[in-house]
Amino acid sequence: MTRDHIKNCDVVVVGSGGMLGCEVVESLKSAGHKVAPLGIPLINITKRQSVRSVLGGIGSPGLLINCAAYTAVDKAESEREAAFAVNRDGPANLAGECERLGIPLIHISTDYIFNGKSDRPYKEEDGADPINVYGLSKWEGEQAVRSRLAHHLIVRTSWLYGSRGRNFVKTMLKLGTEREELKVVSDQYGCPTWSFDLAGCLLRIGERALSGPEDVPWGTYHFCGEGITTWYHFALAILDEARRRQSSGIARVSPVPSSSYPTVAARPRYSALDCAKIGMSFGIAPPPWEKSLEILIDRLYKSSGSVDV
Repeated sequence: MTRDHIKNCDVVVVGSGGMLGCEVVESLKSAGHKVAPLGIPLINITKRQSVRSVLGGIGSPGLLINCAAYTAVDKAESEREAAFAVNRDGPANLAGECERLGIPLIHISTDYIFNGKSDRPYKEEDGADPINVYGLSKWEGEQAVRSRLAHHLIVRTSWLYGSRGRNFVKTMLKLGTEREELKVVSDQYGCPTWSFDLAGCLLRIGERALSGPEDVPWGTYHFCGEGITTWYHFALAILDEARRRQSSGIARVSPVPSSSYPTVAARPRYSALDCAKIGMSFGIAPPPWEKSLEILIDRLYKSSGSVDV
């Protein structure tokens, strides 16, 4: 797509080529919105001049949704500059330009801004205390948006998966047909979230933002699949769904402590998110993660005819 094809659109989606961005673009278009999908090489959000030039050439959009992010959690520990460029400086540039143009911004953030020491799902007002570079870069990105733009919505999510790109569900489905046994961490807790569900959430709050600033409860919200689980039980559910459609050749899953599966970056032990606020403010109730997983795997099988996705 060229710049000539993104003029006169009402919603701009940055990071449109990613797992979430693709879903957001499709969701908006299905609802009848004219969308300007922006990804590399059309825009470089780490460069202020690129952001100003591209957004200035679109016309008068009513909303910008930022789905772009540096998400390689382990690599971020050694690629700190790249992580902060995308996750902090990028949102800062977008928010600054949105303020100049009078455009509201929806920005996606993460459960990894929390340290994982809670014994209950995190609420929006709980204090941030990231324990890895990725989480810190996302937290500073949030702060950059808040300091530059009053009309913003920050949506934190967790354990995102979908039909596109690399993610836990697709990895488990693939490895489940290649190995006899999978060992999966059983002492980290969170809320799996289907990118399709999150895109639907962003559509609903985006349409509120398009309706006018006086009708929007601006601020920070949580959205994730309903229910708390571990990576181990998530993997069990994924492969159980696979067995329902393919009776043989699916690996068994064994639980292991995170100490047996060391990673470069530390992970929060517990990062479940409380989604009550988005329900009260926008009437949005996240679906149970088990149901969303079932629907996704159904779609993957129907499109490929097998578990090899």
